[in-house]
Amino acid sequence: MPTMTGVAIVGTGFGCITHLRALRNAGFDVHALVGRDPAKTSERAARFAVPNACTTLADALALSGVDAVTIATPPHTHAPIALEAIAAGKHVMCEKPFARDAREARQMLDAATAAGVVHLLGTEFRWASGQASAARVIARGEIGTPKLATFLLHIPMLADPEGAVPAWWGDAAEGGGWLGAQAAHVIDQVQDMLGEIEGVSASLTQVSAREWNVEDSYTVHFRTRSGVAGVMQSTVGAWGPPIFCTRVAGTTGTVWQEFDTVRVADAGGTREVPAPDDLPLAPADPPPGDLLTTAYDALHQFGIEMAPYTRLCETFRALIEGRSVPDDPRPATFADGLAGMRVLDAIREADRTRSWLAVESS
Repeated sequence: MPTMTGVAIVGTGFGCITHLRALRNAGFDVHALVGRDPAKTSERAARFAVPNACTTLADALALSGVDAVTIATPPHTHAPIALEAIAAGKHVMCEKPFARDAREARQMLDAATAAGVVHLLGTEFRWASGQASAARVIARGEIGTPKLATFLLHIPMLADPEGAVPAWWGDAAEGGGWLGAQAAHVIDQVQDMLGEIEGVSASLTQVSAREWNVEDSYTVHFRTRSGVAGVMQSTVGAWGPPIFCTRVAGTTGTVWQEFDTVRVADAGGTREVPAPDDLPLAPADPPPGDLLTTAYDALHQFGIEMAPYTRLCETFRALIEGRSVPDDPRPATFADGLAGMRVLDAIREADRTRSWLAVESS
């Protein structure tokens, strides 16, 4: 039997909700679970048959057979964990938001590049049927030249100020807030599908009545270097029914996405785009309900990310093992993480200064 690629997971929350299941689906051997709380880490390691429960990354890195590390911890911890893993010669997959700022992101990218390890970003929705299909419609020229883009997501998950979230989530110094949690995915989608974002203006808002120093809502006007004008807006703090809209208008047509359903309208009428053969629609795979302990965890209650996350992990494993992977979807690396952090930094500064801000080119 061939040797399975071994991995250590850092983080006992999303690390168990999604990482652990997706990594195993992709054929990884999960050697260790790393967490701060010894009792919780041991309990979850035992529950999911992970042989080693560690309270330091160093202990996990010292285990035989650990080839890679995945990071599912609060954003302010990403850089030190990634740098320690890279220094030990391990391949790394890191959650988003990638870092606290572009300076940290640059350190992580430079270290991974110098070490020659595989480095991927946890942008699993590149492998989601709907997002990939919409991107391919645009790449094939089915809507002409893209000109206008709209990305809206309103969900009332934290509208109730009593709804619990992890402590770090309400603290800017620890990388908290809805901008990093949700806009990081949208920024990655825009830059992968429409090209680099050239500049932004922004308003970061707290709608719910909470004692936070971070936003639960954002509105961003952006322009890409290719000339697409767009708006991304989301709130997790407003009451009311959900709103979901991903829509790109071009010179000859419009494509829009409703979760995994994609449609195109042009002079010939409206048509539904079939799911790609290589990324077929898959049933949701919810995690065990008792793992969802906060209102923030409820984002994962339906398990819609499991199929794309498994595909991301399959790509991670293939790259580690030296196998070729398709160019489409292209996996996001730490270079994409740095590019995304430059946009997030610009959005925060644009909000602070109430100005249009250019984004540094990669």
